[in-house]
Amino acid sequence: MKKQNFKFKVFLRIGTFLMILMMIYMAFLSSVSSAPSDLDLVEQYSPILYYESDETCYPVDISYHIDNSYLYLFTVDEIILVDDSPTSEELAFYSELGGDNSQYGFLDNKIGTIDDDKIINDYQSKMNTLGFTIYSRVYTSGSTTVIQYWFFYAFNKGELNQHEGDWEMVQVILSDGDPTNAMYSQHHSGQSATWNQVERDGDHIKVYVARGSHANYLRPYSGKVGVASDIVGANGKVLRQSDYSIELLEDQKWLDYEGKWGEFQSIEDILRGRVGPEGPKYRENENMWNNPISWGNGLMKSNDNLFLLEWFVYNFVTIFLLITALTIGIIAFKIYRRYKKFGLGPRIISILYIDGLNLSSIGNILCIIGLIVAIVSLFNPWYAVSVGINVEGFETSGMVDMISIDGIEGIRINLLDTQGPQQLGTLDIPFSLFIAVSLVFLIIATIGISSSKKLGKKYIWRGVKLTIPIIIILIAVMSLGMLPLSTGIGSADNIITETLGTISSSPFSGNQAISVSEQGVSGQINLQWGLRLGGQLLLYSGIIMLIAGILEFIQDKSFFITKKVEKSIKEKNRKLFRRKKENDTKIENNNDNFDVEKK
Repeated sequence: MKKQNFKFKVFLRIGTFLMILMMIYMAFLSSVSSAPSDLDLVEQYSPILYYESDETCYPVDISYHIDNSYLYLFTVDEIILVDDSPTSEELAFYSELGGDNSQYGFLDNKIGTIDDDKIINDYQSKMNTLGFTIYSRVYTSGSTTVIQYWFFYAFNKGELNQHEGDWEMVQVILSDGDPTNAMYSQHHSGQSATWNQVERDGDHIKVYVARGSHANYLRPYSGKVGVASDIVGANGKVLRQSDYSIELLEDQKWLDYEGKWGEFQSIEDILRGRVGPEGPKYRENENMWNNPISWGNGLMKSNDNLFLLEWFVYNFVTIFLLITALTIGIIAFKIYRRYKKFGLGPRIISILYIDGLNLSSIGNILCIIGLIVAIVSLFNPWYAVSVGINVEGFETSGMVDMISIDGIEGIRINLLDTQGPQQLGTLDIPFSLFIAVSLVFLIIATIGISSSKKLGKKYIWRGVKLTIPIIIILIAVMSLGMLPLSTGIGSADNIITETLGTISSSPFSGNQAISVSEQGVSGQINLQWGLRLGGQLLLYSGIIMLIAGILEFIQDKSFFITKKVEKSIKEKNRKLFRRKKENDTKIENNNDNFDVEKK
């Protein structure tokens, strides 16, 4: 009996122990099943992509590019065909073709070149069959999770550069499972935002893709302020999760390929932005892949003021046209009052009063010349700082603008590096629109002006306004010498400081040759800067207007008799007539009285 009780107790304890183990195991399974998998996270936060109406390329499976490409090796001396029909599996073995500055592997799409639209046209013809594909990965570091979405486009036809193949990326940051931030790639930089700043549909982030360059933006009105002048909008194709397939990058056999994903013909093409990018693992010196958190933290931070500025710049033309229409209405009302009170004169527009050789006629002739010169200036560059590199392995084909200012595209600030000319900043405001409208206002404002003195004041004021943009540019250039720029490399800092000082001391124009001889690399960098044709003409037009105004002011003549003066003269004539009539009546009455008295 005791034996049976002992066996029963042992059996009971073993059963209890097994039951506890079973409960622990079930709890473990439950926790594992409740934790989202990589694919679950990828799908939960998958982006909604908004494209501009004229976009021609969309995210495509990489096989489209691989299947249509030759694999080459580029060296300084020659271009060698490595494989005329590479496969995804084979590309993984060609990682040694990249990463060495003396040689580059590259996939050249055989359908077309960087100088034509053959690749775009071919992709368009097959787009419906190819469908849309997005690549993704999940990166974890401690309690932080990064979900990356990579997009491959068959061709990059951007405002700044043009090349085969294009890799872009957005990423979502999770902290302890909750979303906190999002980062959007833009060319070789990007923009970061807090989760509250990101436009979303549920957890699906909205991404506004720039036409041609495929840079990613947080708002549909972005792109005109900041890194580059991109055309963004939400008026084209929209790709939601149901419209594209998602593939995990870790499953891709081509992932370790280190070469370029596009045509590569010369070292100069790197500086001109005409070379395909590296793949996801190697973008931005591998930082986007190996250090996605620090890469994202290094991007420009978004803020509401920036969004407001971008909205204003994006809608600037519309706002300006509305203000212009309102201003024209006010001017028209003033002209109507002038007409009722003074009349408009026989030639209506006072600029046209050119009669003989006098100061007023010369002033009007100069005004017309100034208007023509100003109009021509609007279509030419105003100012530029250009660089030409003649260093072995990094030659540029001629001079490349690092800073350019004109009336059509606004301000461009570029940086030359081995990735090509990268825009550091842009202010895409059509300054020419301001000036063109102001010139129209000048002509309208001279309607019915009867006095050369009044006309001269308008000319002088317009001349001052035309010179203001150039004065601002020159002051900005003169302040370059005070910029605290530092690369961390002593010799480079000395060259930059010396160069900026030279430019700021001679802002109108100049040139400089800088010799380079470091670490076995030697050559020369040539700099040119100064007012370009448009800036010179704009300055001349302002001076011409000032002279025209001074001449009109000195002449101080009337172009025609105004209604007010004419009415005053008529009133005086009527008074004189009445007085004469009264006098005649008095004389007649006196004569009558004299005759009566005589009789």
